[in-house]
Amino acid sequence: MPEPAYSARSHPQEDAVPTADDSAPAAVPPCMATMDVVADGDRMTVSIWGELDLGSRRLLPELYDLLTLSGGGVDLRLDAVGFCDCSGLNALLDLRTRAVDQGKTVTIRSCGVAVERLLDLTGTRELFTGSARPERPAPPVPSDPGPGPGPGPGPGPGPGPGPKEESSQDLRAEVAQLRRAMQTRPTIDLARGILMASFNLSPEAAWSVLVRTSQNTNTKLHHLAQELVGTVRGSTLPEQVQRQLSAAVAGASRPGEVAACPTGGPAEDRD
Repeated sequence: MPEPAYSARSHPQEDAVPTADDSAPAAVPPCMATMDVVADGDRMTVSIWGELDLGSRRLLPELYDLLTLSGGGVDLRLDAVGFCDCSGLNALLDLRTRAVDQGKTVTIRSCGVAVERLLDLTGTRELFTGSARPERPAPPVPSDPGPGPGPGPGPGPGPGPGPKEESSQDLRAEVAQLRRAMQTRPTIDLARGILMASFNLSPEAAWSVLVRTSQNTNTKLHHLAQELVGTVRGSTLPEQVQRQLSAAVAGASRPGEVAACPTGGPAEDRD
């Protein structure tokens, strides 16, 4: 049976915490999340509740310690996380990268709607399913040709990188690609906040407005977000975008139409 290890509590002071790459400390806002830890065999089960945003980086030092103490890795239970943005997801990716370096895993055993939606939008769900190194097909084993006529040529070149090194490189490249894909997310989140404040929309309705307008104007989502953010500094949206944005806001304001998308589901940013 699992036994409680200890309970970790976030500290709201706005001091500096180490960044994931152990470089110079960076100032971050207060952490709005709390976590409890239970040792379960060779793994640590961490339950987190609250909000995972930029301040959640304050949890990383303790999570790194738990990862080091564990034999196999960390299991996350995020059912009680009511809000998660790309900064929070980046913290989880940093923890996973540290786990891969140690030959361990970080899994998300359960999560609420906020985390689930972000995992789906960013395509990162499979990174937290429990496989530290994806399985690779075994190389073919040559059949025994039997004794030959004599010694063949000398030994060939030495062996290349082993499966462990190749897997680690692949995972690092995968995480780097995901980070690049999420560089546009802060602008999108800011544009959504502008819509929420300007039209008194919920976060879900503001997201729906962005998606509808992006689809109806054939504009990349992050380009549309940049144009919206630019209006704060005095720029003007193109006339077509203004019309479609107004229509999307009107639709989001009517009951039953908040989460609908014209193509039948949430859309990701198109490259």
